[in-house]
Amino acid sequence: MKESLIGWAYIFAWKILRVIPESSAYSLFNRGARFLVKQNGKSVQRLRSNLQRVKPDFSELQIQKLLEDSMASYMRYWCDTFRFPNWDNERITSTVTVTRENLLLDGITSGRGVIVSLPHAGNWDHAGAYFCLKGIHLVTVAERLKPERLFLEFLRYRQAMGMEVLALDSRSIATLAQRLREGHLVALVADRDLSKSGIDVDFFDGRARMPAGPAVLAIKTSAILLTTFVHYTERGIHITFDEIAVPESGSQEAKVSTLVQKSANNFAKGIAQFPHDWHMLQRIWIDEDFKEQI
Repeated sequence: MKESLIGWAYIFAWKILRVIPESSAYSLFNRGARFLVKQNGKSVQRLRSNLQRVKPDFSELQIQKLLEDSMASYMRYWCDTFRFPNWDNERITSTVTVTRENLLLDGITSGRGVIVSLPHAGNWDHAGAYFCLKGIHLVTVAERLKPERLFLEFLRYRQAMGMEVLALDSRSIATLAQRLREGHLVALVADRDLSKSGIDVDFFDGRARMPAGPAVLAIKTSAILLTTFVHYTERGIHITFDEIAVPESGSQEAKVSTLVQKSANNFAKGIAQFPHDWHMLQRIWIDEDFKEQI
C-alpha cells in the first residue's frame, strides 16, 4: 500500500506541477526543503552526516546552512524532473555550460565508445538530454522501482529525452558492452554500491564502496572512460569532464580498483567544491556500524 501511494504521488506530481506557474512550483519545493530540514527525518540526518564528512572543519552553524542549501538543491532537482517535459530544446541547450566537452565529443567521433561515470549531483538528466540533442546515442540503466508503474513512468521520462534505458539486471552489462563497441555513449551514476560487488575506495578520509561497472566496461571494451561532475548554476547546470586512462599492466582486479579509486578522487574534487549539489541522502561510508549488504 505504501509503495502504491508513493508511486501515485510521483505520477500526480508529474501531471500537476506541469500546469501550475513555474515560480509557484519552485517556491513550493523550496518550502518543502525547509520543512524536511525542520522535520529532521532519517534521510536528512544521513545527508547531514555525509556533509560533515565532506566538510569536517565546518562549524555546526555552517553545516546547518550547508544542509539547508543541499536540501534546496535536491528539491530543485525533483521540481526540474516533474517540469522537464515542458522544456523546449532551446531551454535545455542554452542553460548548459561545459568544461572539456571535447573529451566526450572527440571520443564519440573516434568511434571507440565513451563511458561517463558520475555521482548523484546536480541534474544528470538535464546533462543527458543536452547530449541527446547533439545527436549522441546515450545508453543508461535504471533500477526497477516499485510499484512497476512508477518504474515505467521514469522509463518513459528518460526515453522521451532520447535516452536508451536498460533495466538493471544480469543482462545489462553485456548490452552496455555491445553499445560501447558500436561507438555509443554509456552514462552510469557510480558513487555508491554497498553490495559485495562494490569496490572499496578512500573517500574524504574514510572507506566508501563504489560500483565496478564503469571500470570493468572500460577494460573489456577499450572505451574511453570519463568522470563527470554536474552542478547547478543560476540558470541551469555546468558539466565538468575528466578522462581516466586505463592502466597498461596489472591484473584486471588491480586495474578495476585503480580506476574506481581515480573516479572517486574526481568525484571528491567536485563534491568538495559544490557540496550542496551532491544529493547523497543514503549511507556511503562503510566504517562505524556498517553491515555488509547481501
